[in-house]
Amino acid sequence: MSHELPKAYDPSIIEERWAESWVRERLFDVATAEGTQEGVKKFTMLLPPPNVTGRLHMGHMLNQTEMDILTRWHRMSGEVSMWVPGTDHAGIATQMMVERQLASEGTKRQELGRSAFVDRVWEWKGVYGGAILDQMKRLGASVDWSREYFTMDERLSVAVKEAFVRLHEQGLIYRGAYIVNWDPAIQTAVSDLEVEHEERLGKIYHIRYPLADGSGSIVVATTRPETMLGDTAVAVNPTDERYLAVQGKMVKLPLSGVNSGPDREIPILADDWAKPEFGTGAVKVTPAHDPNDFAIGQRHGLPNLTILDETAHVLLPGSPYHGLDRYAARTKIVEDLKELGLLVDVKDHTLSIGLSQRTGVVIEPRLSQQWFVKIQPLADKAIEAVDKGYIKFTPDQYRKTYDEWMKNIHDWCISRQLWWGHRIPAWHCGACGDTTVARETPLKCGHCGSTEILQETDVLDTWFSSGLLPFTVFGWPEKTPDLAAFYPTQLLVTGFDILFFWVARMIMLSCHFMLDVPMPDGSKRELKDAVPFREVYIHALVRDAERQKMSKTKGNVIDPIEVVKKYGTDAVRFTLASMASPGTDIAFSEERTDGYRAFANKIWNAARFLFMQVDRACEAGVVVDLTKLGAALKNVESAPLETRWILSRLGATAAAVDASLRAYRFDEAASAVYQFFWGDFCDWYIEIVKLRLEFGEGADLTAAKTALTTLLAVFEAALRLLSPFMPFITEEIWNAFYDAAKPAKSIALTRFPRAEDVAADAASVSAMEVLQQMIVTVRGLRKEMAVPEKEAAPIRVFAANRVVALADDNADLLRRLARVSEVEFASAALTGDGARSTADFDVAVVYERQIDVVAERERLTKDLAKFEKGLAAAERQLGNDAFMAKAPAHIVDGLRKQAAETQMLHDKTKAALEALPVA
Repeated sequence: MSHELPKAYDPSIIEERWAESWVRERLFDVATAEGTQEGVKKFTMLLPPPNVTGRLHMGHMLNQTEMDILTRWHRMSGEVSMWVPGTDHAGIATQMMVERQLASEGTKRQELGRSAFVDRVWEWKGVYGGAILDQMKRLGASVDWSREYFTMDERLSVAVKEAFVRLHEQGLIYRGAYIVNWDPAIQTAVSDLEVEHEERLGKIYHIRYPLADGSGSIVVATTRPETMLGDTAVAVNPTDERYLAVQGKMVKLPLSGVNSGPDREIPILADDWAKPEFGTGAVKVTPAHDPNDFAIGQRHGLPNLTILDETAHVLLPGSPYHGLDRYAARTKIVEDLKELGLLVDVKDHTLSIGLSQRTGVVIEPRLSQQWFVKIQPLADKAIEAVDKGYIKFTPDQYRKTYDEWMKNIHDWCISRQLWWGHRIPAWHCGACGDTTVARETPLKCGHCGSTEILQETDVLDTWFSSGLLPFTVFGWPEKTPDLAAFYPTQLLVTGFDILFFWVARMIMLSCHFMLDVPMPDGSKRELKDAVPFREVYIHALVRDAERQKMSKTKGNVIDPIEVVKKYGTDAVRFTLASMASPGTDIAFSEERTDGYRAFANKIWNAARFLFMQVDRACEAGVVVDLTKLGAALKNVESAPLETRWILSRLGATAAAVDASLRAYRFDEAASAVYQFFWGDFCDWYIEIVKLRLEFGEGADLTAAKTALTTLLAVFEAALRLLSPFMPFITEEIWNAFYDAAKPAKSIALTRFPRAEDVAADAASVSAMEVLQQMIVTVRGLRKEMAVPEKEAAPIRVFAANRVVALADDNADLLRRLARVSEVEFASAALTGDGARSTADFDVAVVYERQIDVVAERERLTKDLAKFEKGLAAAERQLGNDAFMAKAPAHIVDGLRKQAAETQMLHDKTKAALEALPVA
């Protein structure tokens, strides 16, 4: 056993060393052959790939802490455990980063050209793209780094292309002109999920459109007057009596003339979309700039007039508004309408404004040619997979959220007007106008044979490629050994924010493509084995200490790396774990982290104490065989109470941690480990076992060796129990513990303690609880009576025979842990000054002191009131016939037992109160 533990615990020294060692030694790599072993149980997870532009934030830290705890626990439980890491190319975010860099150099991507710009992005990725994975390595994530992927890797790019082509061949990908959410800042379409809606106070404008025949006018209501330049109709409800006479007539569209020409004429048509109760009941129809207007246009065969360019500036050569930003155009149009006497009214109106999640600018609905995935039948399979329980959600509430969204899902726009990303494998023919979709670059048009073909300039939505990851990371479309060994994965741990972005799309795409991949034995794959994962655990948000959502605007963002530098990775991990339960947000507190830093220090000092005892034993010729520690956890024959008790507590804690982690109750698992290590082991067992560790002349060395062996065995098992939560400190101590005789390469590769590994003795736990209560009570009495700390005092005990025997057999524990000089046994109940009563015993400290009668009377009076309240509550329940008729027998028995104990304490307290001298 090495004793190379410095006196002071310094996580900064040990953590970086072990983090580098784990990666260098490829400690967590998993060979494909391990996953193909007969009967082996597997645990496989994908890391939700962070953006290549990213840096670690507290949400990442929580996600990765939970995933690492689970992976380490499964690995130590004997399962082939593989956690696959990777990063996403993040099309929009990465292109924005590089464009900013170019802007700082006085150039832009258009000046570089597409090929040079893409090369520049790859250069940027090479320099900055690995930052977040480097942070993961520093924090000790036990991933299989040999399987690290990047979503633009060559092998994954081939798979993305194959998926696109297959879906197109199956009629599930199509191209068409539709209204999309357009981000004018980055000039690309974005999905509905990338639009955040915000309520803002706006205006509703009533504008007069003159009838072309001069017989009058019609007033339309709009919130976006600038789009009137693209109007191709006015719509009224067919049942609106106000407008029956004008249906079918033409109006002159104000301000629509170009090059000083006349205003355009557009029709008044009847459509149910127009609501008589909204505004004036008449609405302008701009098919190219509003999704509802587009639908009206489709129904009535209206032309689509695009009047805003990609940057949301007016695109109408010859118009006085040409080149104006949309909001500048709005201001000028409103002024011009007012001058012409056509602005009837302007009213305040609350609007739901769509904002780009990426840039924060207002989204512009825009008609453009885009590529779409036809959601059916993909959605139906994904719904069925969850309905039939092939995929389980925790917390379960997200199953309903998923189901509702999936049943109302629209076709998915997968094209993005970017240069960075997977370029769509489609080629447009300049001769016939048709499009050829192919796996390899074609030399000519697949329809007319012309060589005048150009590849589609759009790239695929990042979520398309990441939606394929559960099977593409294992080699699809090839039928690889990895795919056979590790698909489907067992679990996905992620946040709610990407439930629809990523989780739902993985389920849809996996269930679609993997149904065509046979099972490893060659049989047809059913839906239950086509799912990407068996379970989805949705973790909560990390908020600040006041439970406010972290944001740069509020200035309350916590940098996990800075907190790690201050307290150590283990303390930060344990803080997050101790607060992580399904469905509950975490209010991160540095004060709590400081407490867990103290916990780590407690473990460190306990290790140093053990090592000192080993040295003392060696000097006396006593050597413990570390290869036989497992037997010490089972051998309780003739063992003292504290041995039987600590082993029982160890087994119970192992079972509790195991059950809690299975239920994703990280908080309960962390609490169980903490209570055992700090409370049971450090505060009680070590203090008790010091009595047995006598190695001097005349000492019973056999008994001392047995006690030391048990102490070491329990400590080593406790380290393994703690290892998934605090991997660095446990690795350091465990290696020092075994030195050159390590049973494994790392503590992470040892067996997680199981309840069946340890002897259980329920009676010892009950007995120890009584003994602990007696010690705590005596300590409390000594403090109240101001007994000097170093002075021992006699105690008097009144109790049933079993408790008397327990106190008598363990008088040495009472002497050491409660500063007791002698234990006397009374034949009658103890009352008065210096006495306390519990349900199991009365105890008194025999010590002369001046009693504060007033304070003692006040204390006893409060206790008496508490007991009387408890008795009244018990009487109400036990006297309730309806309750007694329905309550289970064990509940009733428990209530009666509790009432009897309360009555006894009440009577003792009352007697003590009456025995006090009159003030």
